[in-house]
Amino acid sequence: MTNDIPELVQRFVEGDSAAFTELVTRYRKKIYQVAFQIVRNHLDADEVVQETFVRVYKKKKELLNVNTFTSFLVRIATNYAIDMLRRRKGHIQISDELIGLPSDSQLDLARSVRTPRDDFEDRVIMTEINRALATLPPKQRITVVLHDIEGHTKAEVAVILNCPEATVRSNLHIARSKLKNILKKRLAKEE
Repeated sequence: MTNDIPELVQRFVEGDSAAFTELVTRYRKKIYQVAFQIVRNHLDADEVVQETFVRVYKKKKELLNVNTFTSFLVRIATNYAIDMLRRRKGHIQISDELIGLPSDSQLDLARSVRTPRDDFEDRVIMTEINRALATLPPKQRITVVLHDIEGHTKAEVAVILNCPEATVRSNLHIARSKLKNILKKRLAKEE
């Protein structure tokens, strides 16, 4: 299914609107997940998705290398989400109802039979992880989201964020250390 992305992109660049519609359909959820992890608000994440595809449509002639479409798309979304955070002057507010929402990026514990208790415990842990993520500075949070949650390689994250790979490694190390300390304290309180 993803093997035909270069062909879809090429058709889109040549003016095929059905190819653009198919690309939007395939990538909308992924872009939303990345956006939500950055802006922490459903309405803003929806805006990021919409604006990302508007910008891709306007820049379709720039898609000379169709093999990097996913990175190109995530980079546009990430940049727009960062701009949105800057407009808010770094004041990221998270309501309690948003924190409690189950995440599509929940960890799969690979148990063969799940119990309601397992699901509850996973939601509690994901809530704490999301709260801890929200305390990180935007660049560290975005790096963790792109690498650890979305599964991009360090090299891909460097391309998306337009920074050296060493910066990605540094941000990951610092962010993971902070998350470890925050989660250790929070989860110890619950015991």
